[in-house]
Amino acid sequence: MDVKDYYYDLPQELIAQDPLQKRSDSRLMVLHKDTGEIEHRIFSDIKEYLKPGDCLVINDTKVIPARLLGTKVNAVKTADAVSDSDSADIYAGNKTEQAGAAVEFLLLKNRGADVWEALVKPGKRLKPGARVTFGDGLLNAEILDYSEDGARLVRFEYDGIWEEILDRLGEMPLPPYITHRLEDKDRYQTVYAEHSGSAAAPTAGLHFTKELLAEIEASGVRIARVTLHVGLGTFRPVKVDRIEDHHMHSEYFELSQETADIINEVRAAGGRIISVGTTSTRTLESVAARVMDEQGRISACSGNTDIFIYPGYRFKLVDALITNFHLPESTLIMLVSAFYDREKVLEAYRIAVEEKYRFFSFGDAMLLISDNSDRV
Repeated sequence: MDVKDYYYDLPQELIAQDPLQKRSDSRLMVLHKDTGEIEHRIFSDIKEYLKPGDCLVINDTKVIPARLLGTKVNAVKTADAVSDSDSADIYAGNKTEQAGAAVEFLLLKNRGADVWEALVKPGKRLKPGARVTFGDGLLNAEILDYSEDGARLVRFEYDGIWEEILDRLGEMPLPPYITHRLEDKDRYQTVYAEHSGSAAAPTAGLHFTKELLAEIEASGVRIARVTLHVGLGTFRPVKVDRIEDHHMHSEYFELSQETADIINEVRAAGGRIISVGTTSTRTLESVAARVMDEQGRISACSGNTDIFIYPGYRFKLVDALITNFHLPESTLIMLVSAFYDREKVLEAYRIAVEEKYRFFSFGDAMLLISDNSDRV
């Protein structure tokens, strides 16, 4: 399959730059898989499509303020520590290599013992051994080694509590298509965020309010939690022509025995599993691939997953999907196309553009639903 098969035209002005004042006031496009019908609703109407006995699965990861701005402490001074091309820049007086140069870190994954995998800028100038300081010395870091795809392994040094320091110094790691700072950090968190670890929000969940979730639960729909710490690999562009050649970055997930029991009970009673977002979907399908027994029951499971879902994949747990409108040629639109039909999904996107829906993280939502399950 060619990555170009997942392209669509999107006017720049339809990329949402700010969240709505009320989360559940966003628009909702409903795609009925059984009939092909498309409805245009408001997100708070979603409760009308959920039935008593269904299960709504939410990802309770919490975004950390993972963007850190600092300055370089020491310059690389020996020619054998850099390549010939780098050394030419350094000895020519390239300021990004000098002490005091501005540096940006984007934390991706906690490796333990105060070591993180991070994207760093300027990446070509920050070699192993380089040191960076943040907040006038409140936090310091040393580049340890290279990680995959240009990231770095970084060890942090500080006095005090890591979470408090990060909250004080860090900024929310908003996607590059959002062009200004977010004043209220909480608007890039779901109302049920609990376990810190994500470099990006599970954005389908941003539409829910506590009141809407309470209404849904009161109607007889069960709510189950999973955790998947979202890394930027989910959002990186597919750089190969054949999507089968793309490799996803791994992300850590957890599904508790309590959640497994809820899902097993709902499925046994004929209820549907409604996944909130591509991250919840990837978690559920990763668990199914690892621990689903011959009777279709699952159990507690955790670990790292690099599952890549694209057309041809048969879903094992997910019956309905709540999601946002995703970037062209992204792995996310490929997952949605695997859940429904590529041409019908792209036609829905064309209609969304025509109807001026808001796109991406702070944009509107889509519900893909069926009265009948077609999972295996």
